Amino acid sequence: MLKEFQEFISKGNVMDLAVGVIIGAAFGKIVTSLVDDVIMPFIGALGGVDFNNYFIGLSHNVTATNLEDARKQGAVFAYGSFITVALNFLIIAFVIFLMVKAVNNLRRRLEKEKPAAAAAPPPADVQLLTEIRDLLARR
Repeated sequence: MLKEFQEFISKGNVMDLAVGVIIGAAFGKIVTSLVDDVIMPFIGALGGVDFNNYFIGLSHNVTATNLEDARKQGAVFAYGSFITVALNFLIIAFVIFLMVKAVNNLRRRLEKEKPAAAAAPPPADVQLLTEIRDLLARR
């Protein structure tokens, strides 16, 4: 069983997947920081709105004015948090779209710059058959 596990782990697909997951997690942190630390403060400054503290208390005890304290007092409908997460998603999706578009443009540019590969000559038997066909066509 240990040998089978070693074979499974040493396959290229598993290692590629592991690298992809690790890079994806690191990229996720970068994008989250970009959204939380760079983009959202500008949105908050422009509108002066902090969506995180928009909530409706679902129990009679909730009298707090911020979400963290309100959650300690009882159940809350935190629609502002949802709005924030939805905005974060849209911003992240747009950033990823721009990155994919840039990579695709770079690939297209690199493919245009590649010299055209010369067509490989056909195999000897195909060449021979072509010559025979041409000879027969002349008659």
